[in-house]
Amino acid sequence: MSRVQLALNVSNIDEAVAFYSKLFATEPAKRRPGYANFAIAEPPLKLVLIEGKGGGTLNHLGVEVETGDEVLAAEGRLSTEGVETTGVDDTVCCYAAKTETWVNDPDGAPWELYVKTGDAGQMTNTPRVDGETAPCCVPSAISDSVAAGVGPAKGCC
Repeated sequence: MSRVQLALNVSNIDEAVAFYSKLFATEPAKRRPGYANFAIAEPPLKLVLIEGKGGGTLNHLGVEVETGDEVLAAEGRLSTEGVETTGVDDTVCCYAAKTETWVNDPDGAPWELYVKTGDAGQMTNTPRVDGETAPCCVPSAISDSVAAGVGPAKGCC
């Protein structure tokens, strides 16, 4: 099963969790300081809430898949079709270990294609491959377009 991910910036995590719990009649699957995510069955949606500046704005979009092979296949297909990707990386971000790739849509909106491979105790992006730490989940190429006003408000997944 795949599902679309919608990551929103919110100004007050407690108020946002209360609202979305009511809207989708479900409680968060994960709750950490300044962060919550919902695994909504109907409609199939991974809703991520990130507390910070820019409340009420899009952080990023994503597609959660079941296996790393699906991430590799999507990245290969997109690259073959001429869509620039970040390549596939194993990262720790948003309190989860993931295998992921990123792309920007024509207007600069960042899309993450990923599989969660485990839980983690940190919010910030740490690529496990080379040990570099980035300010957030969105890779620097994606973050730069967001910071330049090409995409949605800069934030974290």
